Amino acid sequence: MTIYLNKDSKIIVQGITGGMGSKHTDLMLQADADIVGGVNARKAGTTVELNGKTLPVFGTVEEAMKETGANVSVAFVPPAFTKAACIEAIDAEIPLLVVITEGVPVQDTAEVFAYLDGKKTRMIGPNCPGIISPGESLAGITPHTIAGKGPIGLVSKSGTLTYQMMYELRDFGFTTAIGIGGDPIIGTTHIDALEAFENDPETKAIVMIGEIGGDAEERAAAYIKENVTKPVVGYVAGFTAPEGKTMGHAGAIVSGSSGTAQAKKEALEAAGVKVGKTPSETAELMREIMKGL
Repeated sequence: MTIYLNKDSKIIVQGITGGMGSKHTDLMLQADADIVGGVNARKAGTTVELNGKTLPVFGTVEEAMKETGANVSVAFVPPAFTKAACIEAIDAEIPLLVVITEGVPVQDTAEVFAYLDGKKTRMIGPNCPGIISPGESLAGITPHTIAGKGPIGLVSKSGTLTYQMMYELRDFGFTTAIGIGGDPIIGTTHIDALEAFENDPETKAIVMIGEIGGDAEERAAAYIKENVTKPVVGYVAGFTAPEGKTMGHAGAIVSGSSGTAQAKKEALEAAGVKVGKTPSETAELMREIMKGL
């Protein structure tokens, strides 16, 4: 099985006619994703030709869902319009919304996050590579050729570390790899993904990648201790980051000992998670676990 995304997922792309939207729609099609159309209010009624497929462009997410049966939307929308695009998708009750856009104002994401409460949509992102279930589907920008299908689940704050970990463990493969994004407010957390992987019978072990700043990893550690029975290995980016300095990538700030890579490593290890000091060391820890399963 996979989490959130599978071969039956029907995907639309908000912003399909833009440069990034069209480029990555083409790449998603190459990954066997079932893209059924796109959304751009100004180009409703037109079509786009991508990877040998003619895709209709709709005026709204609601219209696209009604015409195509779409149940996933991937948003490649400029930051200024991302909030409106998200709310449109949530109002249409799309089950999964993957927001790739980086640079979305935190105030906007906070408003979208609050708006999600009690709604039927799961949002992944923003500022993330999205989600891939190798061999089945891709909703986002993860290169689909890195790794194939297998028994490992991966949840990561970092896009590039998602790719590296998939490459390092390509001999085992993945049920699903999900990049949740490194922004201070995100739609799907480590804990959400951990719960889904714990409940997925085909996921045998989990890799969790975090980074300095905030307390998401500490909260995930507490959750793992109480609720996760599968082996988990972890990596926390930022062991060499200077204390007290705001780091650009995630707006991560380290204050005192909380939020540091070392503090997060200790919290995870206290919950029984093996933590590597480098991505390669983390992959090696997972490799040892997989050989023992």
